[in-house]
Amino acid sequence: MAEFGVHSRAARNAERRAKYHEADVVVVGAGIFGCAIAYALANQGRSVILLERSMKEPDRIVGELLQPGGVAALRKLGLERCLEGIDAVACYGYHVLFHKNEVVFPYPVMDGEGGVLKGGKANGHANGNAGRTNGEGQKVMQRRRPEGRSFHHGRFIGQLRRACGGHANISIFETEVTNTITSEYTDEIVGVQTQTKNEATGEKTPDCFFGQLTIIADGYASKFRKDYLPRAPVVRSKFYALELTDCPFPPQGYGHVVIGKAMPVLLYQIGTHETRALIDVPANLPAASVANGGVRGYIQNVVVPALPEGVRPSVLAALADGRIPRSMPNSYLPPTRQGRHAGVILLGDAFNMRHPLTGGGMTVAFNDAVLLAELLHPDRVPDLGRSAAIRDAMDEFYSRRKSLTSIINVLAQALYSLFAAENRQLRALQAGCFRYFEMGITDEPVAMLGGMMRRPLTLAYHFFSVAFVAIWVNAMERCGGSLLGVWKAPLAVVDAVLILWTASVVFLPTCWNELK
Repeated sequence: MAEFGVHSRAARNAERRAKYHEADVVVVGAGIFGCAIAYALANQGRSVILLERSMKEPDRIVGELLQPGGVAALRKLGLERCLEGIDAVACYGYHVLFHKNEVVFPYPVMDGEGGVLKGGKANGHANGNAGRTNGEGQKVMQRRRPEGRSFHHGRFIGQLRRACGGHANISIFETEVTNTITSEYTDEIVGVQTQTKNEATGEKTPDCFFGQLTIIADGYASKFRKDYLPRAPVVRSKFYALELTDCPFPPQGYGHVVIGKAMPVLLYQIGTHETRALIDVPANLPAASVANGGVRGYIQNVVVPALPEGVRPSVLAALADGRIPRSMPNSYLPPTRQGRHAGVILLGDAFNMRHPLTGGGMTVAFNDAVLLAELLHPDRVPDLGRSAAIRDAMDEFYSRRKSLTSIINVLAQALYSLFAAENRQLRALQAGCFRYFEMGITDEPVAMLGGMMRRPLTLAYHFFSVAFVAIWVNAMERCGGSLLGVWKAPLAVVDAVLILWTASVVFLPTCWNELK
């Protein structure tokens, strides 16, 4: 009888969504965060309307690498199956090529309490545990190394949308949201206005959708951000993308970062035969000016020679079409405390972005969805129309998410500053960072990059440890190798002060933006 009541309620809610366009929650944007939060809330019994301007498979050049922390969050959401059937590739960690030197560091084994398993033995690459049998026939559990996944973004989005479309508590509408709707009696947002295209005639007709809570997740180019957030994204550079076919770049299954005479270049597989190359080009880079052949000239003249020889033919083949590669802005948008506008929340890339260098965006989005769903659970907030309860939940959301997102965001911005070094001090920090990795101090840094460690103080410790290694490396270069070295000691001291100052300027303002 109770089961019949549940089905009856679900049927009534489905009818209200279809006939009256009313639900508990209206989610704007069926992207990474929008699909995740719609599915999470629907699993709690909420009635959800999911709106998307176009349900065609998107063709984006970022959002293609999901860190192990994101895979874990996807599992918590019940959406891990969306990684199947899309030719996703396992990612085991990072490979950094610094001029002619290189270092490989896999994701470390974690201890189950958010720390690295010290002295832990890993049994291959996989999530979860694997069993082995000892000499007495007893089964002994060994932890396996975590894995990320990389894939074609559009295929993954398609899987997420299909999961939402198959949920009894979600109705998806293909329509363009144009504005929010404010209550006639209060300042509360009660829904959204849209324009729905008639596929037969091509004409657009106005429509409305109503919910107790409206969640806007309309992406990096959000049209609603200016209405609800006090700041705009900062863009320092763009990623230009190439898709390489059967490109050899060992070790296989790692995200590659190439640092040399060119700006940073990322390479990672997105399919069995496809490898994505992302080439960073800062604004007003002289080597990419029209006089030097533009972006294509920069890639051919500067980037290609800086790549390993085995990769160059694949890059040149991808450039053979003669077109300028597609690009995406590399944006930074610190988070802003929300819940002050009754009835509406802005989340996903519309709310918070970081440089995509470290591939942390989707991990942040899925973890945000897990946390928000927990805080809005019917046991805690039975009525989503209670503005005070939503405000309290968002205050807690903003505070609790910092333990993970502050690490991912600060790392992304700080490492980009180091890898795209623009002056002598940053180049010294860049060399110090690579030397730090060469010393084998990689487990905790890569655990933070992978979204598996939630200890901001550990990040500060490692960042300033890198700074002191950079000071030491620079001093050896200044003073070592000749009898005149002792006379250069004062210069090394000056360099030390400038390097430490530069490290502070790179790290502390970004850290303040994230933790305040």
